[in-house]
Amino acid sequence: MQRIGSESPSGHRVRIAAFAIACLATALPFIGAAPVSAATLDRIKETGKITLGYRIDAQPFSYRDQSGAAAGYSAALCQKIADQVKGELGLPKLTVEWAPVTLADRFSAVQQGKVDLLCGADTVTLARRKDVAFSIPIFASGIGALLRADAPVALRQILAEGQPPSHPVWRASPARALLEKKTFTIVAGTTGASWLTGRLDAFQISATVAPVDSYNAGIGRVLDRSSDVFFGDRALLLEAARRNSSAADLVVLDRLFTHEPVALALARNDDDFRLVVDKTLSGLFASKDFDGLYAKWFGEADESTLAFFRMSALPE
Repeated sequence: MQRIGSESPSGHRVRIAAFAIACLATALPFIGAAPVSAATLDRIKETGKITLGYRIDAQPFSYRDQSGAAAGYSAALCQKIADQVKGELGLPKLTVEWAPVTLADRFSAVQQGKVDLLCGADTVTLARRKDVAFSIPIFASGIGALLRADAPVALRQILAEGQPPSHPVWRASPARALLEKKTFTIVAGTTGASWLTGRLDAFQISATVAPVDSYNAGIGRVLDRSSDVFFGDRALLLEAARRNSSAADLVVLDRLFTHEPVALALARNDDDFRLVVDKTLSGLFASKDFDGLYAKWFGEADESTLAFFRMSALPE
């Protein structure tokens, strides 16, 4: 497990190596998709403006900084894409408008053309692909678990060693009895929410689930002991916990319970715009500049992490 404020390169390295090949699938276009539409680039060229959607509470991927500006890893990538779009379209000037979105409306904002590109912390799923398209992967993520540093050793071991969800917990086992007395928290409307419900149902564990609307609220429940475990995107858990005034009382486990690529979302059936997005990201991932950009938000990347981005990048 990992106390807040330090990263575990070895654990991350193993996860990245196992995850990289699977993430390449997100770079492939839909087979039999609807006719190509260049609506986004046409709109940008006509208006001289690109609208980038971002969540203000998804640090380190996207957030609103103290000056009120959009910031974060995903935001930085989207700014690079905006610069590329300006060049591709031969525009003397391009206005970049940052539009805040929420967990509830972020995908509908893309569908309705309110934002051209969604710059957040969104994982790629088949269900989401029914509504929006995604870029090549920009980060190898997955669900992690946050507990109090003084949480029972038995609970830590059960979660860290994989009894749920890797195999059933038998009805009479001490592990099952322990879990059924616990309260788990998850952010409503995320992939983690459906994952947690599915795992508990699959193994018939009648634990209490207390949804929250933000990572800060989830951490608050763990700190005040109203919840025992907070499940969420591991990178978001680490960052939210690090910024909490009680960071020393929190622990994020090394284990990833799922493997989920994070990508930028854009409108479906707009291959011309997607080509510019993926071209920009592929070139950036292969450049020397990317090392510093990544390190600013996640710390220095090890060789396995860099290999993940090299494998995600598409060749010319």
